[in-house]
Amino acid sequence: MVGRKVGIVGSGFVGATAAYSLSLLGTCHEVVLYDIVPDVARGKAIDIGQSTCYSRHGTIISAAETPKQMRDCDIVVITAGVPRRRGMTRADLLMINAKIMKEVVHDIAEYSPNAIILVVSNPLDVMTYIALKETGWDRHRILGMAGALDGSRMAYQIHQKVGYGSGQTRAIVIGDHGQHMIPYPEISAVGGVPLNQIVDRDTMDQIIARTKEGGAEIVKYLGTSAYYAPGRAISVMVEAMLDDSRIVIPSSVLLSGEYGYHNITVGVPVVLGSRGVEQIVELDLTDELQEKFRSSVASIQEGIDLLDAEDFFSFKKT
Repeated sequence: MVGRKVGIVGSGFVGATAAYSLSLLGTCHEVVLYDIVPDVARGKAIDIGQSTCYSRHGTIISAAETPKQMRDCDIVVITAGVPRRRGMTRADLLMINAKIMKEVVHDIAEYSPNAIILVVSNPLDVMTYIALKETGWDRHRILGMAGALDGSRMAYQIHQKVGYGSGQTRAIVIGDHGQHMIPYPEISAVGGVPLNQIVDRDTMDQIIARTKEGGAEIVKYLGTSAYYAPGRAISVMVEAMLDDSRIVIPSSVLLSGEYGYHNITVGVPVVLGSRGVEQIVELDLTDELQEKFRSSVASIQEGIDLLDAEDFFSFKKT
């Protein structure tokens, strides 16, 4: 357990839930929370820390008041960012969160230079791209949490339709973490049985639609975005990397020729292990899915182009 240290930047609902999930499972030796509002990180660290005496393994939960105190992490999870507010354009939101991401990754590069970075902040695929460009690190060390969450949402919708195999449902979602995500029922299964042998096409289409609306549905009821499912998805990915499990989970990664694309971060199946992204799995997409994937990539490229138009990548931290 010694040396298994995870930093979480952003101590809101998602970051704190991820920390709590990691502590319950005893995944790592230490979790350090950091937030731009120090009292938030401090209070949640105390609250979570007071729960760990009931866990199978003792996990140290602490709060960092400055980025410098969050040093020598094996993995750093970034959940920091602001939600879209009334009157704010997509470009406004992108620029605000992009500046936050730039600041955060420069701090990580300085104080945890050997870490793997797991990006959770939205818009996720563009934020992952920023982390890669600003650090200059090898692409296997930076990835975005997308498919782990979207796949769990699809698995939930499958169970809602079939009514069995909840713990045996494996669902795959690729593409961007947004409106152009691509639920992939043809390679999803319940207890190893292909989904297309369990439900008809109309039901599949309903599952796809409900999966894509999964986040918005929660906002409708809660008035805020989800945090239990994202927090758990984060802990699954962190555990896979710390344990070198080499499990396959769709994640936002930089493509360098895979699927016919270069210099774009988008969700595809990857093998997660101790190096981060051990391997990118290339699926044989149908013509229809290739077109959907093109649309997904184009939506991410739009965000990157907005940043380029503002000369975002030409300004370095001083």
